[in-house]
Amino acid sequence: MAQSLFLGVDVARDHLDVACYSTQDAWRIPNTAAGHATLVRRAQALQPARIVLEASGGYERAVDAALIAAGLPAVVVNPRQVRDFARSRNILAKTDRLDAWVLARFAAEVQPDVRPRPDAVTQHLHDLITRRRQLVTMRVAEQQRRPQIAPALRAGLDAHLAWLTAELTAIDAELAATIQAEPQLRARAAWLQSIPGIGPGTCHTLLAELPELGTLNRHQIAALVGVAPFNRDSGAWRGRRSVWGGRASVRAALYMAALTASRANPSLRAFYERLVAAGKPKLVALTACLRKLLVLCNSLCKQQAMWDPTVG
Repeated sequence: MAQSLFLGVDVARDHLDVACYSTQDAWRIPNTAAGHATLVRRAQALQPARIVLEASGGYERAVDAALIAAGLPAVVVNPRQVRDFARSRNILAKTDRLDAWVLARFAAEVQPDVRPRPDAVTQHLHDLITRRRQLVTMRVAEQQRRPQIAPALRAGLDAHLAWLTAELTAIDAELAATIQAEPQLRARAAWLQSIPGIGPGTCHTLLAELPELGTLNRHQIAALVGVAPFNRDSGAWRGRRSVWGGRASVRAALYMAALTASRANPSLRAFYERLVAAGKPKLVALTACLRKLLVLCNSLCKQQAMWDPTVG
């Protein structure tokens, strides 16, 4: 009986809708510490094989942490994956209660793997990187507004730009201090930054948002980031291979690193030039450099070694 129970939890800011696929029970509880404790108690009594939550912009983090701390098999899944699953079952309507049922059914039919959660330090790095990205977006927007803004309002905008810059400096300092305080992170940062093209920004993003570096093989890490080419073939038609999905923030950071490495890293520069000379579009060649750079980062973390220019 224990292995036949599957729970779906739809997370909103103020409440949680919970559905049990096997018993057809459903209930709503507040998204508070008391509500989380109630969910843990009920889940422990049911002993489900899976509890599936949908990523909800951070609202799911506290309840997920409570479930994991209680030793329950909670999994946070991509909302797009669940929506595609619902469409494939011809479930087109969308309400909180219905979403909980869909999540419970997804848990029963797909049974996604329970993955290890990041430790407190990695989670803190992730929060810092996320906040840094928000600050950069705001600063770029303000800088773009500056030429068009009325002169009388420019002083306020400049003050906001100065504040954003100061906040970014503080975030960067805290990122560096957090990494330096942890021997393992400090060593990984040294290995990564030994590669020409990988600077502090890309290194911090990799440490915070790709903790799996060094634990997967080259194909798995490429698929995880979203730089593994997918075929698009049908019958006699052969479409262009393309990359899709994965961790967009990591891919964006690596794209800028690959742009630099295709000029500063001798082996990657030769690789890029060889692809272009063979007739590959420059963007395709750069994407190939990105994947090669990611695989190199993964290899160095696995080997616990610095980059060797004689190897590439």
